[in-house]
Amino acid sequence: MSEILVPASVAPPGSSRFVRACLRQPVDRTPVWFLRQAGRYMPEYMAVRKNHSLLEICRTPQVAAEVTITAAERLGVDAAIIFADLLLPFTPMGLDFEFVNGEGPVVHQPVRSLAHVEALRTDRAEELGYVAKAIEIVAKHFEAPRADGDTLGIIGFCGAPFTLASYMIEGGSSRNYIDTKKLMYASSLPGSPDAKAWPLLMEKLIAVLTEYAQQQVNAGADVIQVFDSWAGALSVSDYRDYCLAPTTELIKRIRAMGVPVIYFGVDTASLLPTFSETGADVLGLDWRVPLDEGWKLAGSGVAVQGNLDPITLFAPESVLEARVKEILALANKRPGHIFNLGHGIVPGTPVDNVIKVVELIKQHG
Repeated sequence: MSEILVPASVAPPGSSRFVRACLRQPVDRTPVWFLRQAGRYMPEYMAVRKNHSLLEICRTPQVAAEVTITAAERLGVDAAIIFADLLLPFTPMGLDFEFVNGEGPVVHQPVRSLAHVEALRTDRAEELGYVAKAIEIVAKHFEAPRADGDTLGIIGFCGAPFTLASYMIEGGSSRNYIDTKKLMYASSLPGSPDAKAWPLLMEKLIAVLTEYAQQQVNAGADVIQVFDSWAGALSVSDYRDYCLAPTTELIKRIRAMGVPVIYFGVDTASLLPTFSETGADVLGLDWRVPLDEGWKLAGSGVAVQGNLDPITLFAPESVLEARVKEILALANKRPGHIFNLGHGIVPGTPVDNVIKVVELIKQHG
């Protein structure tokens, strides 16, 4: 693959504290935002859901922007992540899916062979332009500095090659990823009829995701988060052999757009040293590893994001405050810490507790 220049790791003048933290630059305090901060725990979002399905919200720029803006303003966070779904690129690739109550996303014709992969399209990524239009609305809304003089960070995102491939191949969520790994391993068998399926799938996903990310950056996203939600299902060897190269290529292409990249996965402490090889500016840490240990595994050359257990948001205020202060203490004021959860806010979470965390960061961070 051709060499792509990456941007210098210095925040442009006037950058938000969020962007500066992504690039390990000095900040006046720790920036804070939350995974899934616009979601089913928030009454304002549920009011919108009464009239729109999840996909309707994602595909209607004004509505997607509304729920994005409402959550960021209600919580008082330092960044807004655009309301979208990881699987949106499937549709222009020719793979239909839907959300089924109690099951989550369902792909009715899973990708299980080389022929299936060959049928996937890469020439219709412009159909995802509704996400960029939503980002334009959000960026315009937040373009002026806030009361503290800082501007709000705008986050775009996409899925990582492995995680999107797993949904395509399994047909939805999975516990063991058997079919995904079978197709992945087939690439190591030259005589297999599907030996070329995995590398071709990675290539096609990278092509579509690159164009998708570029649309978001052009629209005003100043950071892109790459979700590799299910990479924790892989051993270090399998990740290195089958996923590291395509993930690195995608991240390199996005960084060449002039924005930092956050790379996030769940239950991935064992993969953090390898994740650092992708070139991502920020690595997301979940709650299963203390923040200082996770940062040590990731290496000194990256920023980190995390890592409060989302269920701690249900705890009494004294426990919640103790856990927040513990994470801040483990970060020890090193440049490059972004406070977040170790995964997304879950339904039923008390909104007041989420706001309390933001207030604690502003007091102590």
